[in-house]
Amino acid sequence: MSMSTTAQPSTEHKEQRLKAYLRERAEDGELYFKGKFIADDVGMSPKEIGALMVKLSESATDLEVEKWSYTSATTWRVEPA
Repeated sequence: MSMSTTAQPSTEHKEQRLKAYLRERAEDGELYFKGKFIADDVGMSPKEIGALMVKLSESATDLEVEKWSYTSATTWRVEPA
């Protein structure tokens, strides 16, 4: 029996959920945000969002993801590719 049957969503599932959220929010143009302000919307911690944003900045082909500035927390810029 495997111990991997937890109620926690997988990292891949969280990445897909975040990507869908960003795609929807950036549909009409660029979006600027800090992870702590969207954490409740996507059901993740700001730390999880930050880690996934770095990953998305390197792998997302349908979104342009850029680390925009850092003042007390990273601001991200996202727009459709």
